Amino acid sequence: MAKGNIGVTTENIFPVIKKFLYSDHEIFLREMVSNAVDATQKLKTLAEKGDFKGEIGDTTVSIKLDKEAGTLTISDHGIGMTEEEIDRYINQIAFSGVTDFLDKYKDNANAIIGHFGLGFYSSFMVADKVDIITKSYKDDAQAVKWSCDGSPEYEIETAEKAERGSDIVLHISEDCKEFLEQDKISGLLNKYCKFMPVKIAFGKKQEWSKEESKMVDTAEDNIINDAEPLWTKTPSSLKDEDYKNFYRTLYPMQDEPLFWIHLNVDFPFHLTGILYFPRVQSNMDLQRNKIQLYCNQVFVTDQVEGIVPDFLTLLHGVIDSPDIPLNVSRSYLQSDANVKKIATYITKKVSDRLNGIFKSDRKDYEEKWDSLKVFINYGMLTDESFYDRAKDFSLLKDTEGKYFTFEEYKTLIKDNQTDKDDTLVYLYANDKEEEYSYIEAAKAKGYSVLMMDGQLDTPIVSMLEQKFEKSRFTRVDGDIIDRLIPKDDVKKVEMSEDETANLSAVFSSQMPQMEKAHFNVEIQALGEDSAPAVFTQSEYMRRMKDISKYQSGMAFYSQMPDSYTLVLNSDHNVVKSILASTTAATEEQLKPIMAEIRGLKAREQVLEQQKNGKKPEEVTDEEKKDLEDTRNNITVEEGKKSAILTEFAAGNDTVHQLIDLALLQNGMLKGAALDKFLKRSIDLLK
Repeated sequence: MAKGNIGVTTENIFPVIKKFLYSDHEIFLREMVSNAVDATQKLKTLAEKGDFKGEIGDTTVSIKLDKEAGTLTISDHGIGMTEEEIDRYINQIAFSGVTDFLDKYKDNANAIIGHFGLGFYSSFMVADKVDIITKSYKDDAQAVKWSCDGSPEYEIETAEKAERGSDIVLHISEDCKEFLEQDKISGLLNKYCKFMPVKIAFGKKQEWSKEESKMVDTAEDNIINDAEPLWTKTPSSLKDEDYKNFYRTLYPMQDEPLFWIHLNVDFPFHLTGILYFPRVQSNMDLQRNKIQLYCNQVFVTDQVEGIVPDFLTLLHGVIDSPDIPLNVSRSYLQSDANVKKIATYITKKVSDRLNGIFKSDRKDYEEKWDSLKVFINYGMLTDESFYDRAKDFSLLKDTEGKYFTFEEYKTLIKDNQTDKDDTLVYLYANDKEEEYSYIEAAKAKGYSVLMMDGQLDTPIVSMLEQKFEKSRFTRVDGDIIDRLIPKDDVKKVEMSEDETANLSAVFSSQMPQMEKAHFNVEIQALGEDSAPAVFTQSEYMRRMKDISKYQSGMAFYSQMPDSYTLVLNSDHNVVKSILASTTAATEEQLKPIMAEIRGLKAREQVLEQQKNGKKPEEVTDEEKKDLEDTRNNITVEEGKKSAILTEFAAGNDTVHQLIDLALLQNGMLKGAALDKFLKRSIDLLK
C-alpha cells in the first residue's frame, strides 16, 4: 500500500470544491456518469485507431445503490487507469486526462465530455469517502484501489478486478442521505443523463407479478437513456411523427407543436439540435427556459440566455454543441465570439424556416399565425436584424380574419386611408365585440380595420409607426370617424359661443363619477346622419398606459386617470333639441347673470390693460384689489350660472339617456348606473 498527498496548492481545496465549485450538489452525479461515459468513448476511439485490439464487449455504464452500506457506485467498462495514471489524473487536481487524450487523438476522438479534470472531485460534495477500483485496458495491467476521505491524503493499493474499467464508490455523507434514495437518483439521471451517448443502467426493469400483486424486478437492466437522440440523426431519415414523439418525450404535458427546426452545422462551429415552436394562446403566460442545452449529449442547463437570441428563449427544444464555452463546473455560460456566431446562426435558421413555410404553404402559415405572432413580434421588438428578415413574412390580420403582409396591406389602404396631410392611417381594434360600433362606422366609410389583440400588439404598433414611412396607427375608437382620417378642414359648429358653453356645461355636470377616469365634453359638427354623442379616448395616453405594463420606468403612466371625451354632434336633432330645451328652461334666469358676467369681464379686460401698461411696483394696492374683486365676482356669477344649468340637466332624462348610451357603447355602463338606464329606457317608451 502506498500513501501520499494530493497535489494541490492549499489544504482547503476540498471545502472550496464542496461549497463553491458547483452551483448545485446534485451536479456530482452528472460529472460521475460523464466521466464513465468519457472512459467508454476513449476506449472506442482507441479501438478505431487500432491502439486497442481486444473485444470491446458490453459498454453499459451502471449505477448501483446500496442503502445499507451507504454507497452509490458508478461502474464502467471503459479505458480504466493504471497506478501511474491515477497519480497523474486524480492526484494532480485540474490536470485533465481529457486534455492529454484529445491532444493525441484530436482528429477522431469520440464525443469526450470532460474538459477540466475537476469533475471527479464533485463527488466530495456528497461523500465522506471515495474509492476508485480500476483496471486499465492495457495488457497485463494490475488493478488498483485508490481511497480518499476528503482530505489531501490518499491511499493506493493493488486490488482484485476481473474486467477493465472503473468502479467509483461514493460513501455518502450523513447530510446527503437523500442521494441514497432510488427516486432521487432516478430523477437526476433522467434530468442530466437521459441522452448520454453510452447506455446507462440503473436497477432492473420491472413487471407486474400476479403472485405477489406488485411490481417486481426482472433480470433485464433498466436502461435510462436514449444514446442516439433525435437531434443526432440526419433530418432526411426522420418523419414528422418522429419529431412529434420526441417533443412528447421532452414535454409530456404540452400540446403538439406548430412546427420545428432541425439545426445541424459543422463550420465554423459544431451545433446540432431541434427547436420547436409551441402552440400557445395569446392570453397565456409564455414560459422561458424550455430550451435544454447539452454538451455532447450531456445536459448542462436550461438557462440559455446568451446562446439563443432573447426572443427565441420562448421556443422549446434542444441545442447541443461542444463549442459553447463553459466555466469549470459547466453550469454557467461564458460569452465569447463563438456564442455570438451561434446566436446569429440560430436567428438566421429560424428566419429561413419561417420564410420557407410562408412561401411554400401560406394557407397553413396563416392558420398558425395567431400562435406564431407572439414569437415573431417579440423578435422584431428586440432584434433589429430579425425585423429586417421578418418584415417579409410577418402578417397583419383585419377584423374580418383576412391576412396581409405589411406591403400588401399598405397597398390595400393607401388610396382610401390617406389623410389630408398625406399620412397613411392604420386603424385598429383591440376587442372586436367592445369596439363593434366603432368598427362598423369605419367600415361604412370604406375603411379597413386591423385586429390587434395580441400580448405584444401595443408595443408593435409603436414600433411599426417608426418603421413605416409617413404613417400612424389609431385605435378605431380614438376619435369620431371623420376625424380619425381627416380629409378636409373641420366643419364649423353653427352655435353661438354662449350656446356652446351652456350645452357643454349641461353635459359636463352629469358626467359619471368613476375612479381613475376624467371626462371632457367637446362639441363638433358631424353631420345629421352621425351619432348624437360618442365617447373617445386619447390614443396617446391609452398607448402610454398600455406600454407601461411592459416597459420599466413608465409606471407613472399607469397611475394616471383614463381620459375620455364626450363628443356631441351639434348637427344631430337630439342635441339640437336638448339645446333648445336648455335655452327655454334657463334663458330668463340666465339673462341677468350673463349680463353681469359680460360686464364684469369687460371691466376685467380694462383693468388688465391698465395693469399691463405699468411696472409691477407701479400697480397700486387699490388697483390690485379691484382686479381681484372683479375676478371673484366673475367666479360667483359663473357658479350661479353653473348651478342653474346643473339643476336643469339633473332633471332632463334625455341628457342622461344620451350620456348612458355613449357609455354603454364603450362598455362603461355597469351596476347601478346600468339598472337606472334600463328603468329610464322603459319609462321613455311609455
